[in-house]
Amino acid sequence: MQHPDAGPADEAPRARRPAGSALALIDDWLGPLAGRLILDVGCGRGALAKALTARGTHVVGIDPATDAIEAARVAVPEARFEAGGAEALPYPAASFDAVLLLNSFHHVPHHLMAAALAEAMRVGRGSMLIIEPLAEGPFFEAMRPVEDETAIRHAAQAAIAGFVTQGRATIARDYVFDDVRHFSGVDAFLDKIVAVDPARAAAAGRLRGEVAALMARWGTTEEGGVRLDQPHRAVLLEGVPVAP
Repeated sequence: MQHPDAGPADEAPRARRPAGSALALIDDWLGPLAGRLILDVGCGRGALAKALTARGTHVVGIDPATDAIEAARVAVPEARFEAGGAEALPYPAASFDAVLLLNSFHHVPHHLMAAALAEAMRVGRGSMLIIEPLAEGPFFEAMRPVEDETAIRHAAQAAIAGFVTQGRATIARDYVFDDVRHFSGVDAFLDKIVAVDPARAAAAGRLRGEVAALMARWGTTEEGGVRLDQPHRAVLLEGVPVAP
């Protein structure tokens, strides 16, 4: 993993890691999923919840964006969704078999990250799985003009490390992989990153040419489009028993 203080070297983002997918990793690390009750923190519009319910999982999703919650309720009527922040989860202790944070932890305000980790650990009675994009790789480099998440992504990794160093959890598994992403062109790429955060729309339109040049520089040209890998780190945390 690139050191948090290191700048983006020209060739570093081209390095290939093992290809993988978040859903395959969730199946492997938390499975079998059927019948389990899982909390999806930062659930967005319900994409992960939809995939999990298809596997027979009972899903509760929470997200601070009320419009995303409304969309999730329509997309996944089998799951339950509530609006709220990760730093103050409205659930009793040990309510869930596992807690998931997929591509969401770095969206928690920096000063609330420690509280969010503590809350996720509190409401789970099993594992907490955090899967986060790293501040490197072709996808990241192409996105940077629209929104540079270098600082907040490093802050997310530092918060996880601090949580473990303080003895509040142990790392059961730790894995870095490339999430392989394909786009037909710059407009498809910009549509993707704006869908994640509509506040990016103005910058995306203004910087389209710069983004297109970066996609050509960092991406891999394929038939029908371009491949932009995004390195992710998956960390499976287990709670530390509290002495009586």
